[in-house]
Amino acid sequence: MAIRILINGAKGRMGHALITTSGELGIEVAAAIDAGDDLSSVITKADVIVDFSSPAATKSVLDQAIANKKAVVIGTTGHSAADKKELLVLAGKIPCVWAGNFSVGVNLLFALTRRAAGILGSDYDAEVVEMHHRFKKDAPSGTAARLLEIILEERKLTADALRHGRKGITGERQPTEVGIHALRGGDVVGDHTVMFAALGERLELTHRASDRGIFARGALRAAQWVGNQPAGVYDMQDVLGLK
Repeated sequence: MAIRILINGAKGRMGHALITTSGELGIEVAAAIDAGDDLSSVITKADVIVDFSSPAATKSVLDQAIANKKAVVIGTTGHSAADKKELLVLAGKIPCVWAGNFSVGVNLLFALTRRAAGILGSDYDAEVVEMHHRFKKDAPSGTAARLLEIILEERKLTADALRHGRKGITGERQPTEVGIHALRGGDVVGDHTVMFAALGERLELTHRASDRGIFARGALRAAQWVGNQPAGVYDMQDVLGLK
């Protein structure tokens, strides 16, 4: 079924990629707006809102989507854990795909990480390393945050186990630690590595993105899928049938 999308965050890197990729795929962009534009004046033109704007805008987007009974795809990252918890309650009132990364390859990485974290015991030290371009404003990336969530879930750990880099005399690494390291530089689209290191061997799962179009294609695939779903919060694992 043909859909009309509204792109919120149209002037950003992902916004530009979404506009270009929509044209390639023959998907109608009913409106493309950015910070300062009035969402309420154009929301009725679209079937699905695709939001890659800023964390501060997410609540307003969801409020208006609920009021107008519109499906939403949210790719915005950088929300605090407390804010995201509240926003997910709102998102559940409409069909919503919320994901930190829309790449098909990255979502397979999520599935492989869950499998590895479940099989490899605490004698395999888990570390996540991500690198992005110098212009990225939040850290760790939404993708890295999801990888960390998966590891914590499988190992039944809380966020207290996370170590955001290390400095000074930290002492020996504890089996319950999960390290996260964010690198920034140049024009890197997005690299993510999950490492499980034991005495005598190391397993590394790596995904490298070289074209922002992979995220746009995934987000548009999600937009086409979510319009036919009942209210609820979904992720790309649902869209791709990986669950």
